[in-house]
Amino acid sequence: MAIFDTFKRGLMKTAVAIGRGIGGLFTEVKTWDDAAFLKLENELILADFGVAASRRIVKSLRDRYQQGKLSGADDILSVARTDLCAMLAAGTRPMHSAPEGPTVILMVGVNGSGKTTTSGKLASLWTAQGKKVTLAACDTFRAAAVEQLKLWGERTGSQVVASNPGADAAAVAFDAVSSALARGADYLIIDTAGRQHNQKGLMEELAKIRRIIQKRMPDAPHETLLTIDASIGTNAISQAREFAAISGASALVLTKLDGTGKGGAAVAVQDEFKLPILFVGLGEAPGDLQPFSPELYSEAVFSCKDVNR
Repeated sequence: MAIFDTFKRGLMKTAVAIGRGIGGLFTEVKTWDDAAFLKLENELILADFGVAASRRIVKSLRDRYQQGKLSGADDILSVARTDLCAMLAAGTRPMHSAPEGPTVILMVGVNGSGKTTTSGKLASLWTAQGKKVTLAACDTFRAAAVEQLKLWGERTGSQVVASNPGADAAAVAFDAVSSALARGADYLIIDTAGRQHNQKGLMEELAKIRRIIQKRMPDAPHETLLTIDASIGTNAISQAREFAAISGASALVLTKLDGTGKGGAAVAVQDEFKLPILFVGLGEAPGDLQPFSPELYSEAVFSCKDVNR
C-alpha cells in the first residue's frame, strides 16, 4: 500500500467528520460570510485542531476570501490544506540520531498510550530497512509488556534485553545499552512503564533510567518519545504539558489516529507545545506506523470535498 493510502485510510474518520460538518456549507453558501467561517472554525475545533490553530486557519481563509483570492469550496479546501501543512511543517524536524553507535530511543507515556506496541512497530520499520535493533523491556511492572516485546523481537529478528518481573528497570536499561554497543546495533528502543506525572516513584525511576543510560553513552537518549493516544482528543494536550516538563520529552508519537474522528489533535498538540511529531499510528498492522508527513497528513484530513456534495 502506498504511504498516502495509509494516511488516507488512517485519517478517514477525521476526514469524514470534517466533511459532514462542512459539507452543507459547500452546497448552500453562495457568499461566505462571518457566520459561514465561524461554522468552519467550529468544525475544526470539534475535530480537535485546537482553538488557536482553528482560528488561525480560518482567519487566513477569511482574509483571502475577502480580498477576492478565493472563489469557493475547492479553493477554500485547497488553501486549508496548504495552511495546515505549512503550520505543521514549521515544527517538523528529522529524528535525532547518534553520530556513532546506536541511536537510543526512550519511550515514555501514560498507561495504554501505546508505548510497547509503538516500540515493536519501530523495530519492524527499521529492521525492514536492514537496520539492527535492540529492544529493552524496562516495563518490569507488567509481565505482559515484557512478553509482548519478546514477541515483537521474534517477529522482527530484534534482540530483546529483559529481566524478571519487578527487576530494577534502570539495571535493565544499563544492560541493554551495553549489549547494543557490543553487537553494533543501529537502534536501541527502551520501553518504560506507563506512568502519570504525579506518580513520584515512577517519575524518579524514569530519571534514574536516564542517568544510567548516560553512564554508558553520555549523549543518550537521542530522542525521548512521548506516545499520545490521539483518540482521547484535547486531553492529549494536558498529557503532553505534564510529560514535556517532567520526562524531558523531545518529540511525539501520535497513536490510534485511525480510531478517532478527532485526528486534529496532531495540530493542537504541536501548536501548543512546539514538540515535533516524528511518527503516527494509522492502524494495527506494523506498516501502519509511519514517519509523520505534514503534506500527507494535511491532504488526508481535507480529502473530504466530495462528502455531502
